[in-house]
Amino acid sequence: MSPLSLGPGLHADWLKLPHAEAGNRIGIFGGSFNPPHSGHRLVAATVLKRLGLDQVWWFVSPGNPLKSHSDLAPLEMRLHMTSAFADHPRMKVTAYEAVLGTPYTARTVMALRSRRPEVRFVWVMGADNLAGFHRWQDWRGIVGSVPIAIVDRPGASLSVMSAPMAKAYEKYRLPEEEAALLPDMEAPIWTFLHTPLDQASSTDLRQNRRR
Repeated sequence: MSPLSLGPGLHADWLKLPHAEAGNRIGIFGGSFNPPHSGHRLVAATVLKRLGLDQVWWFVSPGNPLKSHSDLAPLEMRLHMTSAFADHPRMKVTAYEAVLGTPYTARTVMALRSRRPEVRFVWVMGADNLAGFHRWQDWRGIVGSVPIAIVDRPGASLSVMSAPMAKAYEKYRLPEEEAALLPDMEAPIWTFLHTPLDQASSTDLRQNRRR
């Protein structure tokens, strides 16, 4: 997919990777953000602080391949809304997955490590995605290539114990009190971060909008 096909309302900065210096510790926070909400903002703020990251990049996906796209808002709209929540000088928004032409995290991570080998990346996700993580394309490849930070979300705490990913990589779990070490460690390594819970949900927001 070429940048020209993404729509005239897209800012040029959204079509490229944000700037980073060699040695920077960057959180990659991917999602469809349909729509973004305060819970997403809390996840981003949590990893920025607790992991000692230099930046968090919000990767607004063309669309989750495991979900229906029937109520997926246009990419341009989701980028504008996400930018309103990424209201921090060290949070950046990008549509680079659309430029790459892939919605798959495994391919995104591979591309990032190839294009920015001097940067320390961490994959960031809310715990509500953990239960289904084993259904992601090449999920073991993701775990084996980049440290992962999972942030608690309402109703998701128990999935830390029962999710196939958590079971398969139990011995690679970094204790929460050592989470600041995560960005400088080699995969496979992951940690779970507890935080005050925000009940906001994209699903609920879409349902309310339809009503």
